[in-house]
Parts: sequence; C-alpha cells; structure tokens
Amino acid sequence: MPVSPASPSTARAINDRLALGLLQSEGPLTANQLKQLTGLSRPSVADLVERLQDSGLITVVGEAGAQRRGPNARLYGIVADRAHLAALDVRTESVSVVVTDLLGAVLAEASAPIGGGTGTGTDTAVEQAVALVERTAAEGGVQRLHTVGIGAPGLIDPATGDLHDTSSLPAWHRRLAGALHERLGARVLVENETNLAARAERRDGAAHDRDTFVLLWLGDGVGAAVVLDGVLRRGASGGTGEIGFLPVPGTSTLPSATGCEGGFHSLACAAALRELGAEHGILEPGGSAADVVRRAVETGEYAFLDAVADRVAVGAAAMAAILDPGCVVLGGEVGRAGGTELAARVTDRVAAMSPLRTEVRAGTLGGAAVLRGALLAARDAAQDELFGPRTGH
Repeated sequence: MPVSPASPSTARAINDRLALGLLQSEGPLTANQLKQLTGLSRPSVADLVERLQDSGLITVVGEAGAQRRGPNARLYGIVADRAHLAALDVRTESVSVVVTDLLGAVLAEASAPIGGGTGTGTDTAVEQAVALVERTAAEGGVQRLHTVGIGAPGLIDPATGDLHDTSSLPAWHRRLAGALHERLGARVLVENETNLAARAERRDGAAHDRDTFVLLWLGDGVGAAVVLDGVLRRGASGGTGEIGFLPVPGTSTLPSATGCEGGFHSLACAAALRELGAEHGILEPGGSAADVVRRAVETGEYAFLDAVADRVAVGAAAMAAILDPGCVVLGGEVGRAGGTELAARVTDRVAAMSPLRTEVRAGTLGGAAVLRGALLAARDAAQDELFGPRTGH
C-alpha cells in the first residue's frame, strides 16, 4: 500500500524539528550548514529559519569566522532562556536540585536535608523542599520554571505517573510533585531513581553504545532498570527491576510483600556491604559502602572485592538469565567506586553461572546519575513541547 505524502504543514514541522535537533547537538550553525546537514533546499532552509526566529526558538548568536569577501554568514542558535528547568534527586531525608536553561547549562544548584527529625510533619517537609527549589531558581536568576523532573525511590504508576503509596517512603515524597506544580505552575514529572540513572548512563555514561542493557543500582537500596531495544521497560504496575525483593541464597529469610529483607537487598545494599567491610577489617568510622569499596580497590583488598562480587553476581546473573541483555551496568556510587576491578569479577562469576554472554561494566556517573537523568527527562519533555515531537524515535 503506498504511503501518503506528508502534508505541507507536517513537512514543515518535521523540517523544523530536524533543524532544532541539529542546533542542539552541533551548536550554532549558519543557514548554509543547515542546508548541508538537512539536505533541504536553500529556500526551504530560509523559510524554516524565518519561522523559528518568529516563534522565538532561535536567534542570531554571532557570525561565522570564514575568511571571504562580503559579510560573514550569520550563526543561528537556540534561545537557551526560552524555558528554564529544574531537576531534583529526592532521598529519604534530603533533596538535591539543579536549575538550568533549555539547553542544560547549569544556572544554580543546591542540596539540603529535609525533615530535620522524626517529629517533622509532612507539611513542613514539603514546604522545606519546595522552598529549596524556589531559592535555587532565584539564585539562578530564574523567575519561572517550565518543567521540573524528579527522581525518587519507589514505584511509579505507569498509568498516572504518580509515586505509589508505600509504608517505606516518607509521606512528603508523594506530595512533593503536586506542591511544586501548584506553587510554581510548572509541569512536573516523577520517575524512579534507578530508571533515571539508566537514562543518564545511556546518554552520557557506561551504556552510551547500548540499546539493550540492565542497570543494577547499588546504593542504600538496590534496584534495576531494564532497557530493551532502546525502550525503558516498566511492567504492568511499574515494578520492573524491583530486584531487592528477589529471593536469593545466602540470606536467613525470604522477602515479603511489605519488605525486601531477606531478598537480594540483604546481600548487596549499602548496609550489607558496610557490614561485610567490617568483617574484613576495612570499614573506617563513618565510612559509606562506596568508601569501603573504593578503599579496597586502592589498597588491593581483593578478598573483600571477591566477596562483594559473589553477592552482586547473584543479582546480575538473575537479570541475565531472564532478559539476556548482553550488558549489565553496575550503577550508583558503589558501582562507580568498584570500577573495572569489581566489574571484571562480576563478569567472571556471571559467566560461570549462565551460558548467556554478559558484559558487566562499571557505571561512570555514580550517584550523580539520578540528578542527571531527571534533568534529561525535564529537558526532553520541555523541548518536545516547544519544538514539537522528535522524529525517528
């Protein structure tokens, strides 16, 4: 069946989005450069440049430096302050926030504890978090935020985008998105922290060359994000990757519907790895799990690294057996701290447990991946609204 040609308006929208994508990825370009990169005719490029200027999306940002007679060609660039964004990494007792322009240039950032104690009410905690975002935006000279991306622990309902009500999370987590939207008038997106970390590692980190992979998050809790053929898989209830609940050997009990103690969480969470470090005599007072792993790498405490790899490989092998992703990225600060030393050990153990060839890589972004992923989500959503939907995705 023949494909109907696109209408003129659709063709213009596609061309405009193509040009905007090039201006974002390549930086400012001349009309002639746009012509070469898009393959469009000179009149078509002239029309789209005029349209995008009239809409306030691009402007002249300088002149090309080519040495030739006559005036230099104008350089066109995206208007970065057309919209401003915020990204939040929400932890149990703290929030980190970054405010950027439409292209992702950081204007201000801050972190602060939220709650201040067990007696702090939900309303107070929500107010503290919202006020932190407002202060950070003001410090960046931003009067209005267009889109806010939030990374949080817990399940995200795939139908509503809301954070599930679970007893293990503070109540203020679930109320924060609504409060930010009401107070700031911004579009607010909420996503699971591990999914955002996978997004960041794929865009800027260890999985940049992979369309199919699993990110195994190693932090205070454990989790996994599944990307198959370039698509993040969420599951029927948003629970894909809740590997902390996976029943595993080596624990004294089984997980339950209300808690993951006894599951993979009990083997590989931060508290478990700190306890393992104490058993090996390398845990310093106040040290985190990442500190212990980093020290083991630096000092050659290979017995400890072997023990960590034994535990992590149980979860990695389970994901490999079910999904055959070909690549598992060890995310979070522990994955980054272990680096290639830990990743190589996990690779060997997975190979011994599974016939499916699986490369294990160390994440490169560490804990910063959540905030980076939240910013990418906010930026993509804002650009899709302002520029129009992307083609070929």
